[in-house]
Amino acid sequence: MDAWGKDQGVERSSGFISMMGDPTGSLTAALGVELLHPGPIGLGLLNRCKRFAAYIVDGTVKLFTIAERPDDPAGDDFPESTLAPAIIAAVKALGKEEL
Repeated sequence: MDAWGKDQGVERSSGFISMMGDPTGSLTAALGVELLHPGPIGLGLLNRCKRFAAYIVDGTVKLFTIAERPDDPAGDDFPESTLAPAIIAAVKALGKEEL
C-alpha cells in the first residue's frame, strides 16, 4: 500500500487519506462488494472487489457508492460515480449536518 500511496502522491504522515489493503477479503465481503460476476471469475480474477468509494466521518458511513453496471460488473469501464469530482459533489449535497 505504501508504494501505491507514493505513486498517487499520498503521504502517510498527512493523516488525511489512509491507504489500506484487504488481503483476506473480509472487509470486501462485509461491505457486499465482492466481484462475483461470472465474466471476471471465468478469466481467473478471483477475490476481486468492485470499485467503490466511501465517505466516512468518525466511523459513520455518510456516503457509499459502487461503480457497477450490468455491462461493467467491476466498475472499471465507467468509474465516474466513484471518482473525486462525483464524490465531492455528493458530499457537498449532504449538507452541513452530515459533514
